Amino acid sequence: MEQQPVKSVTWENYLKRTDILDFDATIIQSLIKERGWGNSEASEKVKHIYNFVKDEIAFGYNVSDSLSASAVLEDGYGQCNTKANLFMALLRAVGVPNRLHGFTIHKALQKGAINGIWYKLAPENILHSWVEVYVNGVWLNLEGIILDEPYLSTLQRMFPDCKTTFCGYGAYTDTFQKPEVEWAMRDTYIQEKGINQDFGLFDTPDEFYSQHQQKLSLVKGWVYKYYVRHLMNKNVQRIRRRGRSIL
Repeated sequence: MEQQPVKSVTWENYLKRTDILDFDATIIQSLIKERGWGNSEASEKVKHIYNFVKDEIAFGYNVSDSLSASAVLEDGYGQCNTKANLFMALLRAVGVPNRLHGFTIHKALQKGAINGIWYKLAPENILHSWVEVYVNGVWLNLEGIILDEPYLSTLQRMFPDCKTTFCGYGAYTDTFQKPEVEWAMRDTYIQEKGINQDFGLFDTPDEFYSQHQQKLSLVKGWVYKYYVRHLMNKNVQRIRRRGRSIL
């Protein structure tokens, strides 16, 4: 069979600004200048921005998956999709190519962060994404930014006997006590075991959300936006505070 030519990569697509990836926003440019991220080599840029989004942007639930990167930064918290928006924007701002991989995950991994009737009413499958970053000649899957270290370490102390698979509270991993979430020039994961549908690759989150949305009715969407997510954030904060009392 005659081999088909490989399409050339259009790197501009992995560096462009969009409505969601608004890296020209003053709040983002000021942060990059303050941290000096633009002056490092590519792997160091990824390392510093990865650690910032993972640990200085707390795990929490924003008003919308398609929230702009600057709005996520202003919130100071995010989940898989909104942290991905910020991570991509910060990387593009310093010239590091990236793209989005879209999925759905089973709602079981959110149990504990959301409980009772609200868990039962949640859709079975939830939109999920991770960022793929091109650095030193390879694409890396970087999903490990989702849970901040204080929150994750609290979960580990709450469930000390779980040495392998853990599902709940925003995590689904086979290596619960030592998940692959720290930056080390390799793939990182914290929710990948919950993936049940793969939508493929997207140059931008704008493209992804133009094709896929959370399966919520208008009423459920309104209830989530104005009530349920606030309950979830209070629960997450309560867990994080519990970690301080365990120490």
